[in-house]
Order: sequence, then C-alpha cells, then structure tokens
Amino acid sequence: MTVGAFPQSAFLARRQRVMDSIGDGVMVLPAAPTLFRAGDSALSYRPDSELFYLTGFIEPDAVLVLRGFAKERRSVLFSRPRDPDAERWTGPRAGPEQARAFVGVDEARSIDRLDQELAGLLEGADRVFFRLGKDARTELLVRSALQAARAKGARRGVGPRGVMDPGVILDELRLRKDPFEVEAIRAAARITVEGFRAAFAHTQAGMGEWEVQAELEAAFRRLGAAGPAFATIVGSGENGCVLHYVDNSRRMEDGDLVLIDAGAEAGMYSGDVSRTAPVSGRFSPEQREVYQVVERARRLALEAIRPGVRISEVHAEVVRSMVHGLCGLGVLSGAEEELLEAGACSAFFPHRTSHWLGLETHDVGDYAQAGESIKLEPGMVLTIEPGLYFAPGPESGAFEGIGIRVEDDVLVTKDGGEVLSAGLPTDPDEVASLIGTGSG
Repeated sequence: MTVGAFPQSAFLARRQRVMDSIGDGVMVLPAAPTLFRAGDSALSYRPDSELFYLTGFIEPDAVLVLRGFAKERRSVLFSRPRDPDAERWTGPRAGPEQARAFVGVDEARSIDRLDQELAGLLEGADRVFFRLGKDARTELLVRSALQAARAKGARRGVGPRGVMDPGVILDELRLRKDPFEVEAIRAAARITVEGFRAAFAHTQAGMGEWEVQAELEAAFRRLGAAGPAFATIVGSGENGCVLHYVDNSRRMEDGDLVLIDAGAEAGMYSGDVSRTAPVSGRFSPEQREVYQVVERARRLALEAIRPGVRISEVHAEVVRSMVHGLCGLGVLSGAEEELLEAGACSAFFPHRTSHWLGLETHDVGDYAQAGESIKLEPGMVLTIEPGLYFAPGPESGAFEGIGIRVEDDVLVTKDGGEVLSAGLPTDPDEVASLIGTGSG
C-alpha cells in the first residue's frame, strides 16, 4: 500500500527508528489543529509535519502514540470515527479500522477514547516525548498522567516522570532525507521552476505584483502542487529590498527589477526558489553589476558544498565574496579582512546563506551542536540564497532601490551538491530572456 508518493514501508521504517531511539519512553504526536479564517470558515487543512513523517496520515483530530517500552500495542493511532452527517459537510473520513490498515499501526482507536486510554498507554514509560503548547487537550492528558505517576511512582516504580521535546529525536531524523523524501522535494522544486517560468513569461511593465503571483500560483496548481509552500513574495522596485515582503500590491514600472521568492508544496514537501529579473527584459548597468556580485557568491557557495564541510563555512565563503564584490562596486572601502571582521556587508546582506528544506520551508534540524557548526552529509537538503539589498538612503548611492536575491535548492550528495532547481537559469541574460515571452 502506498501513502501518497511513499510506500507504507517508509513510514514503518521511520517509526522503528523512533522506537529504537526513545528507549523506555513514549512519544505522543497530535495532529495539527483546524484553523479558521472567521467564524466557521475553515482554512485549507495542512497536516502536522511530524505526524505525517511517521504515518502519512493527513486527517485532523488524530493522535499517534509510540511506546518504546511495550511488547504489544507499540503503535496506537487515535482518529476520527466515521460519521455520515459530518462527512456530508467536510468529506469522507478513514475511520479507525481503515486508518489502521492505511498506516500500518498495531492498533487504531476512535479519538473519542483518548481521554480514557492515554494515561494507561503512558504507564510504564520513563518519560514522555511531547511538545508542550501544541495541543491543549492532549497536553492536559499528558500532564494528568505525569501527576498520577508522581503520586504512585514512589511505591510502584512505574509511570513517566518528565516530558521531553520530540524534536530531540525527530529533528535529527528529518534532517537527513531518505530517497522517498528526496524525490518529493525534487518534484516540488520542478513544479516551482515551472511556476517561475510561467510567471516571468507574463511579466511586463504595468502589471500588478499580484498578477504575477496569480500566474505563478496557478501554474503550481496546474502542475499538481497543493499550492504555495509559504506566502509568495513578488517585490518590484524598492519592495525587493524588503526581505519578507508579501503585500504584492504595487504595479510594476518599466526599469524595475522584480524579485520573486516562492515555492510549491507537493506531496507535503517544499520547494523554495528566488530569482530577480528586469521587468523590461533588460538590466540597467547598475542592476547588472549588483546581480553579478550575487551570482558569483551563489556559484562559490555551490562549489563549497560537499560532505564534511561545515554549513558555517559555506556562509563564510559567501560573505567573503560579498565583501569583495561590494568593494568592487565602491559601496565598501578598506582592507577586505578588516571589513570581514567588522561584519561590514551585513547592512546589505543581512540574512544567512542557507536554511534546511523539507516538509517545511524552513525545515527542522540544528545548524550547530555543542558550539560547533554541523558538517554537511549526503541526504541533507538546503537552500543557497545570497542577496544584496540597497534600501533607500544615501549609503546605497547609485544602487539605491536595487534588491537582488538568487536562490536554489540543493541536495548534498557524496560527490558535492546537486541543484534541484537547476532548470531555472541564473545567468542574468538568460533570466532576462524569460520576461514577457508569453504575455503577448
């Protein structure tokens, strides 16, 4: 049986790795809540990443219990019962029995039984892996179990005595993608690339940023994505200097740059790409100069990616390249080593080069452990996204109002880095050539 793009065996293997890691503990993972825009108007449901990672189950009102200490009922899934009246309004439900077969857990129960059964499932564990503040109902039950264990634990020596964040186990597992996850991210990146091509093909002076967003996101849906993985950024002119600009409300003008930062969500996994293009189809000399500095930094970062390299070293390579480029532009002056030590480029490059990518756009996983930056390993997926932003002000000089970011999604392999978004060019002339090709 398959669960989306994943075989059931993939989820079974992930749950087994968790069981091996929690020892005599128990892990409790509730589903994400249903969110509402207003009144009873529910937003499109997005399943919890951790619950999906271990089950593939995508319904709300569910709780997974994994019992590392137990010899039976080691995996129990609570889910909604079948309800024809409710299903008439919100669609079909799996029901516990179908959920059990679908997911492959040892036992499935109605979510209505959680109050009566969770405490018993926790008894015998030495600790509970549960994220506090995530689900009020389940948290109350976990707290009650802890109180009961404290009351009788001294006599009987059973029951959990503490709560730990599941991330101490799950974040490490999710940081290193298995082959099924890699293919899901590859698909999300491919759809993202095609969405950019569609958006740029219709871009021209006089269009609203929101119209470019509409072309991009319509392409995502046409190509099978659930929609955007995060709020799409379409920033033209000075808006390109606002890192997380999402209003997308300005009408673009001839001579503007437009910075698009967007990603499709496909099979629950995210793409995340940025490109900056001239609305007119031609870079001005100043725009091209800045673009070339950013593009050089991107290429150097990609060359640095290989197993064993610390992620901080990739960022350091980009910062060094940016300082050199800013000196070449005349924006910075002085000895480059001194400028590096002073963090002089942060006024124009204020963010990091990379973040992890996976089930979430800014995916889980440490960037440093025990005070040291972590080393890259095959199976990790990260972004490379250098950028320069010259916000309005005298310090920006001739480059005032120019904001450029070029971002790719990269899989670490045993041989280096594979650019999953390589189908979208980064060369300035090739990027410019994408503009307006389908708007006539």
